[in-house]
Amino acid sequence: MRNHRTLQDFSVEYFTKHPDQIDDFIEEMFEDYAEDGDCTVLLSALRIIARVKGITVTADEVGMTRQGLQKALSAQGNPRLDTINAILKALGYRLAVQKLETAHPVTEDSLSPVS
Repeated sequence: MRNHRTLQDFSVEYFTKHPDQIDDFIEEMFEDYAEDGDCTVLLSALRIIARVKGITVTADEVGMTRQGLQKALSAQGNPRLDTINAILKALGYRLAVQKLETAHPVTEDSLSPVS
């Protein structure tokens, strides 16, 4: 039986050797998520960084089991916002709001109820 390596294996190896690239990777993944809403890709990126740090260490810091963390970050995972926030915090990041330049400004008129 052949032992196959996945793209994730190569990514974990790369970021283990180049931890200075993690910030840019995470930022790019969140930008992509903001554009296309593909949660699977975002969870995959977080899974890679959790594996670089160590799944058990990350799970302990989040207050989850190793299996729970792996399930939350799996392609079938659907973690709650507070879980994502805890995972990001354990990885050394936080969620932040950034105003879109193309967003419609909130005005007094836009807050009035529709009749």
